[in-house]
Amino acid sequence: MHPPRILLGVNIDHIATLRQARGTRYPDPVQAALVAEEAGADGITVHLREDRRHIQPRDVRILAEMLNTRMNLEMAVTEEMLALAEEVRPAHVCLVPEKREELTTEGGLDVVGSFDAIASACQRLRAVGCDVSLFIDPEEAQIEAAHRAGAPTIELHTGAYAQARSGSDAANAEYHRLTVAATYAVSLGLVVNAGHGLHYHNVEAIAALPGVNELNIGHAIIARALFVGLKEAVQEMKRLIIAGQEAGLMAALDAHDLEHDHSHGESAGHEGDSEHRHNGCCGH
Repeated sequence: MHPPRILLGVNIDHIATLRQARGTRYPDPVQAALVAEEAGADGITVHLREDRRHIQPRDVRILAEMLNTRMNLEMAVTEEMLALAEEVRPAHVCLVPEKREELTTEGGLDVVGSFDAIASACQRLRAVGCDVSLFIDPEEAQIEAAHRAGAPTIELHTGAYAQARSGSDAANAEYHRLTVAATYAVSLGLVVNAGHGLHYHNVEAIAALPGVNELNIGHAIIARALFVGLKEAVQEMKRLIIAGQEAGLMAALDAHDLEHDHSHGESAGHEGDSEHRHNGCCGH
């Protein structure tokens, strides 16, 4: 059975960043979301921050009514945010850490250290029909804690990989961490998403990770849209992630075939040895 096609979630936060820079009504992130959907986005991601630097509560409420796909609401684990999610009931909620002074999310949730609060948040969100995801670093302890907390989905933080120089030992080491993490999470029955810092030159390798369900990408797509338009920017990214997934599946199939051939060869060799010994006995 062929695995499901990898999904693309388009983050439209930076459309709202541009709007908030002048305090105008444009550009409208809701309009951007509809264009992204028409271009093939499988979902729309928005991060409602506590300081309201880009997305506003009004945006979230309008998107909940207007989207033809689904909303992925990124938010901190606070009472205010949980209450809004319970009101709006987005299809997906991704719980993320948040510091007011950071430019962008700097790391994953510490599920191990904040287990009770996160498990409680997961329970509240599930009760109103939200699929819950936890944005975490690719670490076995965090993945296991996310599973125990009752989150059916995790989103692996790809920032360290994205920031490393392509082809460097650091990039290779981070990619290995992500591969091991994705494999372990899938073995626990978790849905595995990934995102942060992904762009047009590094996304194919992440799309090739075993079992990855969805990639959430924003800044690179919005930046590319300045030159080619949002529709083309989304379509380009979608082509890349599908190509990456297909390459990963082919590599996995080749590895499986190689292992099978090796095992078959060893088995045939042992059978040959047995036959040779049997014939030798008969000759005496």
